[in-house]
Amino acid sequence: MELTTLYRPVGPDELVLIEQSGWKRFPPRRPDQPIFYPVMNETYAIQISTEWNVPAYGAGFVTKFAVNSAFLEKYSVENVGGAIHNELWVPAEELEAFNDNIVGVIEVTQSYHQSK
Repeated sequence: MELTTLYRPVGPDELVLIEQSGWKRFPPRRPDQPIFYPVMNETYAIQISTEWNVPAYGAGFVTKFAVNSAFLEKYSVENVGGAIHNELWVPAEELEAFNDNIVGVIEVTQSYHQSK
């Protein structure tokens, strides 16, 4: 099975829910979040974490995980800015199937906290 490595910047509340899943699943999206968007590289995930999650939530974490590549074929890579700003747009109603195709565990590769 071929795997694709993806990254997801998360805040502290989402990280707790990932941990509660045994590091296997991302939590369901809220009603105001119609898309789950993992990103294609760690540099972009770090940028989101430091520029958005830390100011908004006081902390930001970069997660890394592998997904069955065949499952991902139905999603196109969306560029939302510069060369590194590539992400997948997974409709919220497909997140459970996405989670079912994660291979291994979701790991935290970076953590950032607001300076006091």
